[in-house]
Amino acid sequence: MIKHLSGDFETVEYDSKRSFLLHDNHDNEAYPVHWHDAVELLMPLENHYIVFAGETEYDIPVHDVLIIPPGELHRMPAVPGHRLILQCDNSVLSGVTAIETVMRGLSAPIVINKELDKELHSLAKKTLLDIYSLNEKKDELADVKIYIALVNLLAAVREFQLERNKNLLDCDDAKLEEYSEKFNAVMKYIDANYMYDISLDRLADVAGYSKYHFSRIFKQYNSMSYLQYINARRTKAAEHLLLCPELSITDVAMQAGFKSLTTFNRIFKEIKHCTPSDFKKLFSEH
Repeated sequence: MIKHLSGDFETVEYDSKRSFLLHDNHDNEAYPVHWHDAVELLMPLENHYIVFAGETEYDIPVHDVLIIPPGELHRMPAVPGHRLILQCDNSVLSGVTAIETVMRGLSAPIVINKELDKELHSLAKKTLLDIYSLNEKKDELADVKIYIALVNLLAAVREFQLERNKNLLDCDDAKLEEYSEKFNAVMKYIDANYMYDISLDRLADVAGYSKYHFSRIFKQYNSMSYLQYINARRTKAAEHLLLCPELSITDVAMQAGFKSLTTFNRIFKEIKHCTPSDFKKLFSEH
């Protein structure tokens, strides 16, 4: 299934004019440690399937769905059976402003099963089966319908997370709406200023909260700290800058907002599982 693997980076080869790839997979084959810039959804149809992502083993029963975020290092041992594996180009998702809040929910692998939520599990199963059916059609709108179905599922996942966060925050709908408005303003500020020093004082001021309240609520609401969010945003910017052959690694680090080359190398590797130099080399070869 992995056609193009350089180091541990997989280049997903999409069909012409398509931004997704669906594998109707029957392989009893082990896939080595790898990562890619695609959002990956996996659902077994016959027999369970095993995926190792990071330090976690996911044993996925038939009709449960695993969502693997872009950049997540993972591998699969050889397991006989039949499963659907959908890979969608992250640029058509994260590159759309309206879907940014949905993609924030993909900070770690997610298993969708009945224990998590019966309705969400039913939707995830139906979505993968519908995409499987649509993929076989020659309808000129099939790709649009697949994209809509995928976005609808990811939106439902994010809605479930926000509802769960509301319970963790012990707040009502009005308070959750306030947090959403405040933190969206904060994240827009970070998006516009990630290349500069960003202090906790400034972010708390944008939100209109005390520093302590802002730090605590931001982490509960977003499932990551404000520093993790800033580093993720800077790393995302660095990915694009690393594609510019005229820019050195140091230039990229400074333009992306990292204070030192050492910090850039450490954080980039934590998030992307490779060094900036390796990333630049991998993409210059494709």
